[in-house]
Amino acid sequence: MFGWFKRNRVNRMIIINAENLETRVAVLDGGRLEEFQVEHPTETRIVGSVFKGKIQNLEHDLQAAFVDIGMKKNAFLHYWDMNPEEAAAELMEEDRGHGRPRRKRFSNQEIERLFPPGSEIVVQVTKGPIGTKGPRVTASLSIPGRYLVLMPGANLRGVSRKITDADERQRLKKTLDRLPAPSGLGLIVRTAADGVSSRSFARDLRGLLSLWDDLQKAMNTKTAPACLYQEPGLVERVIRDSLTEEIDRIVVDSKDAYDHVRDIASQISRSAKGKVHLYDGDRPVFENFNVETQIEEAFGRRVGLKSGGYLIFDETEALLAVDVNTGKYKGSGSQDQAILEVNTEAVEEVARQLRLRNIGGLVVLDLIDMKSRKHQSQVGRTFKAALKKDRARTNVLPISELGLLEMTRQRVEGSIQAQLFVDCPYCKGRGLVKSLLGISVDIQRQIVAILRRQRKQAPLQEIQVVIHPTVMERLRQEDEQFLLDMQTRYGASLSFRSDPSRHVEHFTIRNTTTGEDLYTNQER
Repeated sequence: MFGWFKRNRVNRMIIINAENLETRVAVLDGGRLEEFQVEHPTETRIVGSVFKGKIQNLEHDLQAAFVDIGMKKNAFLHYWDMNPEEAAAELMEEDRGHGRPRRKRFSNQEIERLFPPGSEIVVQVTKGPIGTKGPRVTASLSIPGRYLVLMPGANLRGVSRKITDADERQRLKKTLDRLPAPSGLGLIVRTAADGVSSRSFARDLRGLLSLWDDLQKAMNTKTAPACLYQEPGLVERVIRDSLTEEIDRIVVDSKDAYDHVRDIASQISRSAKGKVHLYDGDRPVFENFNVETQIEEAFGRRVGLKSGGYLIFDETEALLAVDVNTGKYKGSGSQDQAILEVNTEAVEEVARQLRLRNIGGLVVLDLIDMKSRKHQSQVGRTFKAALKKDRARTNVLPISELGLLEMTRQRVEGSIQAQLFVDCPYCKGRGLVKSLLGISVDIQRQIVAILRRQRKQAPLQEIQVVIHPTVMERLRQEDEQFLLDMQTRYGASLSFRSDPSRHVEHFTIRNTTTGEDLYTNQER
């Protein structure tokens, strides 16, 4: 490990592992993994990118248009997302804490007049393709800088609601009002701007306006479908979004990536550039900082808690279910206090896991039952406080009478699990295989069915069953008498052959006289 890491107390650091086929970024807080992102350079990431598309068709029943942006699947565009000013106004209302405002509803006739099929429209991808669904887009563009977000087509200005200090919010609003942004361009101050000088805002705005000029030129010259603006890669996004005053070190294990990060950081400040270090140790950088082990633990179905309790994660297409268990918890207080402590630790860990796994959609936590309403409220507040670290939008409901805590998390891309794993070709994604008892029952059931059918025709002299060796062991040790009785009852000779290359559940029943396969489940 680096000498400076031993000598200095480093609280928060960014670790970048850059390789040819994969780039991984981890954010550590006191050595504990808090954020994890992965990107494959060979795969195109389109979230945040701006396209000039062509409207293919309007679906009034869905209140949506399908837009050709040059991808395999057409993009999905809600009617209410076609008006940049309306979408921007909604964002600002949420930012002010007023909740989701009533959307303006366009009549079908208005949509057909303004956006007929075949017309061109500039849109930005808000959600990448997931599974069989195409990307989701909006006509409300938002181009992020380091401290500001530029919103073309909107005149609204505001400050991120995650900046909670009243004096700082007031200072930022005054700074925002003085910025020379042209009419028709909205601005939002990002969380990273907390405590930043007005000079930094001006520099950030200049960069955004230059980018907007380039984007406008592309709008006027490119023919739909075409990409007008591509969101930067993972390393650049992380430096832009995560390099704050709280970050003490950035460690990069690739010389090319190190030079790139230094260039980006130098545009922020001299001190930011000085935080970047090149890792040249013998061990892989993630192993050196104990990140690899933490990743393996984080993506398991069972996640342990320091108190001795544990969480069980079950992810489906519709939702993520999390079961909270006391496990081996040993506390010195009352039972109610013990339950409160485990549930409190559980919701803090769940908030962390949602960030690490990048899980979106509906999340249901099955907490340990709490009788006290006070304790329920305390756990709910703890969960909301832990979710403030999350960049994705979340909405948490009160704990139900059944002890369930329900929430939603903004889904932008597929989860990390979907990026790194595929369904097991052995169990086909079930996570389970049949028991040996169940397989033995299936085999005997199919043998009997075949013998009954053949009894009225020419009797079978010999049947061979080809099976996995572990199934053979089960039949030999525990089911031999049943098979002997079957031979006697139907007057047939049974033989068995093991095949180690087979799936444990697959078996074939064969007529050894003709060589004909009478039954096989191998293709199921």
